[in-house]
Amino acid sequence: MLRVGLTGGIGAGKSAVSSRLAERGAVVIDSDVLAREVVARGTDGLDEVVAAFGSGVLTADGELDRPALGKIVFGDETARRKLEAIIHPRVRARAAEIEHQASEDAIVVHDIPLLVETGQAGKFDVVLVVDVPVEVQVERLTSQRGMTDAEANQRIASQASREDRLAAADVVVDNSGSLAELDRRLDQVWEQLTGHGPDTKR
Repeated sequence: MLRVGLTGGIGAGKSAVSSRLAERGAVVIDSDVLAREVVARGTDGLDEVVAAFGSGVLTADGELDRPALGKIVFGDETARRKLEAIIHPRVRARAAEIEHQASEDAIVVHDIPLLVETGQAGKFDVVLVVDVPVEVQVERLTSQRGMTDAEANQRIASQASREDRLAAADVVVDNSGSLAELDRRLDQVWEQLTGHGPDTKR
């Protein structure tokens, strides 16, 4: 089994890379999906979030109100760390369960937005970073997600720097071009991964 950690800054197009790796045969474990799963209605994760932040983080039907929670934790490092201490261990435990079910020769891709920020780079055989210039991130966040320039820059600044992500990378996927260019690059990357010997960063 080859364990790959996949990460990239907001707006870099990590989801496009993740889905294309799945199409090529990778077992993809998406931390964002698991992060929603572990605080779904009826879970002990959601109970703990409510205990920590109050019933104001629930919708009328008892689901987690993500925008309400986001207002509490975004920009408040103490609150954010409290939330991460609830979610991250549960996500990692669930990811380990899924990985355990994969075949012995599988390429298992852990899609982790905050891989560098949470110090997990050393836990994987290969760290794959999806990279674009910051100005491309800003353009995508404003045009595709309706953010202002200030909001986009704030979100980007809240993550690891581009330099820190690249320093952690074994393989870099430039996603600043077309989807056709991305597919060509991923063909190269997949060949490297299936050979279990990524030997280039570009």
